[in-house]
Amino acid sequence: MTQKIRAVVTGAAGKMGGRMIALVREAPDFVLVGATERSGHPALGRDAGELAGAGPAGVRVADGMAALLPGADVAIDFTAPEASVAHVRAAAVAGRAIVVGTTGLSKEHLAEIRTHAQRISCVVSPNMSVGVNVLYRLLAEAARLLGEDYDIEVTEAHHHFKKDAPSGTALKMAQVLAEALGRDLEQVGIYGRKGMVGERSKKEIGIHTVRAGDIVGEHTVIFGGMGERIELIHRAHSRDNFGRGALRAARFAVRAAPGLYDMGDVLGLK
Repeated sequence: MTQKIRAVVTGAAGKMGGRMIALVREAPDFVLVGATERSGHPALGRDAGELAGAGPAGVRVADGMAALLPGADVAIDFTAPEASVAHVRAAAVAGRAIVVGTTGLSKEHLAEIRTHAQRISCVVSPNMSVGVNVLYRLLAEAARLLGEDYDIEVTEAHHHFKKDAPSGTALKMAQVLAEALGRDLEQVGIYGRKGMVGERSKKEIGIHTVRAGDIVGEHTVIFGGMGERIELIHRAHSRDNFGRGALRAARFAVRAAPGLYDMGDVLGLK
């Protein structure tokens, strides 16, 4: 019998952390060996499975993951940027793989993660959804085929609890589109519009944010031409699609050589 992948889940009391715990327990090739929360959190000491609504797991929520990593193969992290960097740092010290699905990572955060990834396999993606990562490929192809005659607008909508804007997925989509067209997103990205902004330039890529209710996640890319419009849309119906993508990333990470990877690597899209 193949040995199960031993996983630690960070942010156990969070929405994604809870679903990740449940999905790890459901997956036949995984076993939950640890769960963490930040210092002082009221969930510390509770059974991680019960906290996630998935029944007793026999794993208590711990403060910090350094002590848990020696008994694990991989950590799965959906927390906050500073916490995620700290978790990657701890994983590098322990020599364990890590999957990071946190959004809002800055260039500085990614630079530090890249340094640690010289020692361990690390998969980082602002969106672990398999569908979204396939959509990146479709967007690049559409942009190249349609060329300069089509205006491009990216719109994203999420629940009102989301802290970062635009979403990491929307930014990634805009970056993919800009690269496909040979543009610099720093120069052509337009983040919302207000007032007398003048006629739209041909090169700009609009990026817009909606926050409302409990929307799990919706991303729309419009290619607007004269006389027609093409829209490519991804709608997330539950957080489980991100979690299942993270499990695929974890399976990849535990077998991969040290390095920084994304879901394109996991899915063989590169």
